[in-house]
Amino acid sequence: QLQLVESGGGLVQPGGSLRLSCAASGFTFAYYAIGWFRQAPGKEREGVSSISSRGSSTIYADSVKGRFTISRDNAKNTVYLQMNSLKPEDTAVYYCAADGSPLGAATMTAEYYDFWGQGTQVTVSS
Repeated sequence: QLQLVESGGGLVQPGGSLRLSCAASGFTFAYYAIGWFRQAPGKEREGVSSISSRGSSTIYADSVKGRFTISRDNAKNTVYLQMNSLKPEDTAVYYCAADGSPLGAATMTAEYYDFWGQGTQVTVSS
């Protein structure tokens, strides 16, 4: 069964840090680029970051550049999103998704992603 499971969300104060994990099962993880997306209440879903299938290439939204770091461990079938210097505007449900395009390139075009996790809530508030 194809599955992506996010974890690591929670409530954190502004300036704090969280590390999200995306654990994959049921498919050949190393062939897939993985992306993180988020959706805040009343707002459209937006791309946050993506990592290529081999981990050699990463991209970030301008709003998180310098604060968030994406990484992957193909031996553990897991992608991580380290989030530092969190701001209230980072509050959202965060989703990971897998893109099985042949090149395995990082992308934040949501339409390219084949399947998605259920999401994890991140709340940044004092």
